[in-house]
Amino acid sequence: MAWILLVLAGLLEVGWAIGLKYTEGFTRPLPTALTLVSMIASIGLLGLATKTLPIGTAYGVWVGIGAVGAAILGIVLFKEPASAARLGFMALMVVAIIGLKVTSGH
Repeated sequence: MAWILLVLAGLLEVGWAIGLKYTEGFTRPLPTALTLVSMIASIGLLGLATKTLPIGTAYGVWVGIGAVGAAILGIVLFKEPASAARLGFMALMVVAIIGLKVTSGH
């Protein structure tokens, strides 16, 4: 169950990271409110996951999901660069996330 919470927390991190772009410096009320709700929910779920998962593993996976997800959506939504090097480093992050899961002992 902790892993499910952690993945949901990571997906919500992607949501608030992308939401930051839509807030336009927290000047747009609806995107700002949705971003803040996503932040709170993401950190709350991360906190619940760390009740049973090691903090280093949970935090690393959470950050990794958020970083890779935000980078992918940045490419898709905002036409950010998708160079071979950038995609390769995102792939390395996915490998790191999987490695943390496999070696966590949970």
